[in-house]
Amino acid sequence: MSAGAVHHAARPPLVGWLATLVPLGCFLWLMTHAGVVADGQPVRLAWDWVPSLGVTLSLYIDGLSLLFGLLIAGIGVFVFLYAGSYLAGHPRVERFFLYLTGFQLSMLGLVLGDNLITLFVFWELTSLTSFLLIGFDSDNPTSRRNALQALLVTACGGLAMLAGFILLAQTMGSYELSEILAGDVGLVGHALYLPIAILILIGAFTKSAQFPFHFWLPNAMSAPTPVSAYLHSATMVKGGIYLMARLQPVLGGSDFWTWTLTLVGAGTAVMASLLALRETDLKRMLAYTTLMALGTLTMFLGNETTVAIAAAVTFILVHSLYKATLFLVIGIIDHESGTRQLGAVGGLARAMPITTAAAGAAAFSMAGFPPFLGFIGKELKYEGALAVASEPLLVAMAAVGANALMVCVALVVFLRPFFGPRVATPKAPHEAPWTMWIGPAVLAVFGLTFGIDPDLVSAALVTPAVQAVTGGPATISLYLWHGINLPLLMSVVTVALGALAYWQFGRLSSVIAKGFAAIPVSGDSAYDAVMAGLVRVARWQTDLLQSGVLRRYMITVVVVLIAAVAGTLWLRDGWSAGPPLEVGEFYTWPVIGLIIAGTAVTVVTHSRLAAICALGTVGTAVALIFMMYGAPDVAMTQLLVEILVVVIVTLVMLRLPGFHGIAHPGRAGRIRDIVLAVLAGVVVTGLMLAVLAEPLDRRITDYYEITSVPEAFGRNIVNVVLVDFRALDTFGEIAVVGIAGFACYALIRARRRATSANGGRRT
Repeated sequence: MSAGAVHHAARPPLVGWLATLVPLGCFLWLMTHAGVVADGQPVRLAWDWVPSLGVTLSLYIDGLSLLFGLLIAGIGVFVFLYAGSYLAGHPRVERFFLYLTGFQLSMLGLVLGDNLITLFVFWELTSLTSFLLIGFDSDNPTSRRNALQALLVTACGGLAMLAGFILLAQTMGSYELSEILAGDVGLVGHALYLPIAILILIGAFTKSAQFPFHFWLPNAMSAPTPVSAYLHSATMVKGGIYLMARLQPVLGGSDFWTWTLTLVGAGTAVMASLLALRETDLKRMLAYTTLMALGTLTMFLGNETTVAIAAAVTFILVHSLYKATLFLVIGIIDHESGTRQLGAVGGLARAMPITTAAAGAAAFSMAGFPPFLGFIGKELKYEGALAVASEPLLVAMAAVGANALMVCVALVVFLRPFFGPRVATPKAPHEAPWTMWIGPAVLAVFGLTFGIDPDLVSAALVTPAVQAVTGGPATISLYLWHGINLPLLMSVVTVALGALAYWQFGRLSSVIAKGFAAIPVSGDSAYDAVMAGLVRVARWQTDLLQSGVLRRYMITVVVVLIAAVAGTLWLRDGWSAGPPLEVGEFYTWPVIGLIIAGTAVTVVTHSRLAAICALGTVGTAVALIFMMYGAPDVAMTQLLVEILVVVIVTLVMLRLPGFHGIAHPGRAGRIRDIVLAVLAGVVVTGLMLAVLAEPLDRRITDYYEITSVPEAFGRNIVNVVLVDFRALDTFGEIAVVGIAGFACYALIRARRRATSANGGRRT
């Protein structure tokens, strides 16, 4: 049963109300630190996690992390309330809230984490929990496929980011972001700057769906609408934006940073705004507008000017408010009318007055109409675009073009479903329960209130966040009216172009759809091609390495051993003659001769029984060598193992055919085996000589010699090591031997039962 199919009359589950307390508590806790952060005093909390590796569970609350944290927790309260009614009656609603709570806490950990490793852990947890949420409708193959796509793209990007984090920490001398940002943070010009920047940007671009990784985000619409609203407005996709903003003082200022973020962001914004117009699913249309917003944010974060950073920070707030509202509104339309297709709904304003009002306020803010906060954000974006030093014309044109198309989308999302002639829908539309419309209504009111009185957020949220990004003092004042200037004229042009696009929406949508359909390759098809290629490579590799022939397995292992060890010795100049070898005592020579003779018999014999007995002779001779050099316990272990192996393998091999026949390698195979055996012997000998050529590190040996008696109360160092210092390791070995013994006993019992069942005849 899909989420949208749940009847609205079902009561929200208790688990929904309880889960809502989590984001509410987080929001109130963050608000207790808002005053201190606004005064320019970041808050840091830390607990040891893996102190031996320098990893701490540390939280760092400054203006940037506070802004993101409040959006995540605040919008989370309304999303949790909304989800309780949206999924009321769903058989897996408890599981949904478990996933959603984990997702929210993971995102909070990401934006509040101070330690780079901690940040990475929460980064990957957001990918994992979003995978569970996007694929929540696990019976739908499309949901499973889209969830896996999102996981692979964002998690692989996270691994690249981890490599960048490690290089960054080694370069800056700390894994703590607060320490990195507090010092001489400029990394531009360092020899490792470029690889660090590339690796970190791969992580940021995949998480925030920048081109060419944009394709996963619209596909994530297979998630239930509360997830889509949360993911697109305040959580996962903003992770990459947060990372770029957080590391702006460290990595910003270079031509590479500026041009990469500007071009990628501008391209993503324009492309996404065009793609939004071809959609007929209101939810997917909004998904592409999220891509446009993320591209715009990336474009502005590529520049160091204070006004550009202020535009990005303000737009983060603006976008979160209107996007959460519009997604929740689309969910209400789908929930109460049974469809969200553009041509299948219309004239809903009379049946849904509160939802209509919330949708109108959010759409006007999205379009940048006064007196909404979106108008202030748009004016600031244009002012920031004109202040870009590298390429103001490119940034300004991209901003105007993308915003004009967003005006069109805002008008479509608001006017088409709610006004015009009434369209028959699968369900009779009516207003949603208050737990569903309260979130859109409150967020829409915030967008209007902050637009009328921007001082409510400029000093408390925007200014501290800008200071955190720029790494220096800044005072941001937001105004609804800046007078008649170039940004205002750009806004007029934007509205005019958007209105024109809305007037010609049908024709424009058709042209755009045909244009993109003519492109032979898309991001989604490229992903499918890559995954199909991986499957083909895996199948080829499996057929090659796992052929079912034991001899080929052994050859593969030996060849890899030879190549890896010999290659390492050659590259590291490790070949050495070693120390002078001693001839040894006379009584060792018969034992060595026994080893040579046993090996020779094993190689040349045509009898499996003779081969295993000869191999057992070699093992017994090795046990004698252990005995001669003062290791009777090791010799005893070796001897017992050899006896057990000979007995068991003999019982097995007596039932197998001889060496002759199909299994015989032939003359060429024997020559191959001889060559591999000789090469393996040479390589292992070279490795032994290389080890002996270096001075032995006796620190561990000395430690055991000193502590065996006073701490372990034993004079046999080997026994003490096995029983005391490596007790768990020894326990594991004993467990393995015990399991093997029980398996042998089971085989013998099964053989006896089979013999009895056949009247005493062997089978």
